[in-house]
Amino acid sequence: MAGHSKWANIKHKKEKMDAKKGRIFTKLTKDIIKAAKEGGGDPETNSKLKLAIERAKAFNLPGENIQRAIKKGTGELGGAKLEEVIYEGYGPAGTAIIVEALTDNKNRTAGEIRHIFDRNGGTLGAAGSVTWMFDKVGVIVVEKTDSVNEEDLMMVAIEAGAEDFSADEGEFEIITDPSNFQEVREAIEKAGYKISEAEITMLPKNTIKLSPEDYEKFEKLIDKLEDNDDVQNVYHNVELEDEEE
Repeated sequence: MAGHSKWANIKHKKEKMDAKKGRIFTKLTKDIIKAAKEGGGDPETNSKLKLAIERAKAFNLPGENIQRAIKKGTGELGGAKLEEVIYEGYGPAGTAIIVEALTDNKNRTAGEIRHIFDRNGGTLGAAGSVTWMFDKVGVIVVEKTDSVNEEDLMMVAIEAGAEDFSADEGEFEIITDPSNFQEVREAIEKAGYKISEAEITMLPKNTIKLSPEDYEKFEKLIDKLEDNDDVQNVYHNVELEDEEE
């Protein structure tokens, strides 16, 4: 159950970011380009691309945009070369923050991220400075409905290789190792269950609660990071407040 509360924290913040429709299309497109570049343009053989396309469709990214992004990733269309960059740092009150970015100019993005940290009570750290506080895992969420039997779903997930299974008020959460994330996901879908969330993410091993003053500063820093066009994901170890939902 502790794992679930950590995922709820991250999901809550991610949903806030996703609500910024003016920027989400750019981030979705970059995800598709990166996935196609790494594993090819066929979603049936490229699980990362399949995930990126499904998420893009969930946000109504037009099909032509998706196809163009795939072709850019495979090199069929020209365009700037995107590189993945990961930044680690500390926010107010020593909070741990990981920033994943996709950029065509690493120097520009590094300067912008450092500036955001410096101007909002944070400090950009060296590689490895905070990643040890997180676990990279696959998270699959199935909503609770009358047609979903908890024991049956748990057996399907565990037999497929899931590491943990938990239930909350409105949903079931399955935790996997990133290496067999797609295998577990496909087993759950094949068994007839509808998945509402599925992604590989960074879960904090422990979360911390901030004072109201520090929380306000922390929120400002996270918002500024998520507003940057090159930033794809922001992970942290802060316990989010209920009223922020």
